Amino acid sequence: MPLNSWTSWPLRESLSREGVTDARRWIGRIIRVVLLAVLLWVTMVRSEFHVRGMVIGVAGIVLGVLAFRGFYRLTLRRQLWPSLGLLLAMELGALVLHAAGASLPALVLWCGCAVTAMERLPLGAAVICFATALGAYAAVNNDSWLTTITTTVGLALAGYVMRLDSEARGNAHRLLAQERAARKAEAETAALAERGRIAREIHDVLAHSLSAQLVHLEAARLLIHRSTDLEADRDQILERVVACRGMAREGLDGTREALSALRGEMAPAEDFLRGLTTAEGAQLAVAGERRTLSPEAGLAVRRVAQEALTNVRKHAPGARVNVLLEYAESSVVLEVRNSGGRVKPGELANSGSGYGLLGMRERAELLGGTLESGPGKEGFVVRLQVPA
Repeated sequence: MPLNSWTSWPLRESLSREGVTDARRWIGRIIRVVLLAVLLWVTMVRSEFHVRGMVIGVAGIVLGVLAFRGFYRLTLRRQLWPSLGLLLAMELGALVLHAAGASLPALVLWCGCAVTAMERLPLGAAVICFATALGAYAAVNNDSWLTTITTTVGLALAGYVMRLDSEARGNAHRLLAQERAARKAEAETAALAERGRIAREIHDVLAHSLSAQLVHLEAARLLIHRSTDLEADRDQILERVVACRGMAREGLDGTREALSALRGEMAPAEDFLRGLTTAEGAQLAVAGERRTLSPEAGLAVRRVAQEALTNVRKHAPGARVNVLLEYAESSVVLEVRNSGGRVKPGELANSGSGYGLLGMRERAELLGGTLESGPGKEGFVVRLQVPA
């Protein structure tokens, strides 16, 4: 047996009443009350007791009860030497009771000290106290040696069983507390993750919508700034304003859509891409065996498609755009490829924040996927792959 098993205290949960059912607590109280009543009755009705002996017996029982309560509190605070001192005082008190003629209360007190020490003290100290108490019991017991040995072994087993029972209860209570703490932490983590997910979805929707509006507002500003005849350019400016209003409406719809997706009420990503590519004048191709995507993968496909088409509108207006949605074996691939168009780095290219693709890449990595973007053979390519 390891050394620390002999010197370490039982678990604090084992020494306390935590985890003890009400029924078990009441049964213990009833047993103690009955035992005290029997001891008091035996002490007072024994005819050979004189008055002083009866007073000593009753006082010894009362002091023993108070001493046991103090012993429980000292062991709960894990104060070894005060606990040993109080236990020794109780054993000496039992010796005084025996000398006064109260043999039965003395024997009960010795046995109680032995069992309680085995249950609540470090094992090394418990064995010494147990041997001392039962040694005194065996020395004054008038029964046969076989009865004495049997009683001593039975008390030793009872004390050790009570120790194992209290340790099992303490371990169960500690594991239950740890499980509750783990569940609470898991719930808090899930709540934080859900808040982060909601914030990310709303941010991506608003970032796309506001960026698109900024594109049209910047175009309208340039038209107004460069125009020499505002009346002649009125239709173009109005077109930009109307487009900006449409983007604001799309942003509101996208926000509602993101909230619906977080509730699990999301239309298929393929249907969304068809509507998006039709509105943007892009070509959509679908490959692979169609299947329902997870909400996270579907949202990633939607947001990356929106961001890529917005970038085409900003950086290469008029370009031809081909969108490919491919259902792979264990993933889904979205590829947005553009070619041609006018490059205007000095006008609308700088109207966004510049963090759109970076945010999409972080979204893909959170899902265990990848997002690659860069120049292709004829234009620019954005390729997303996420597990699905």
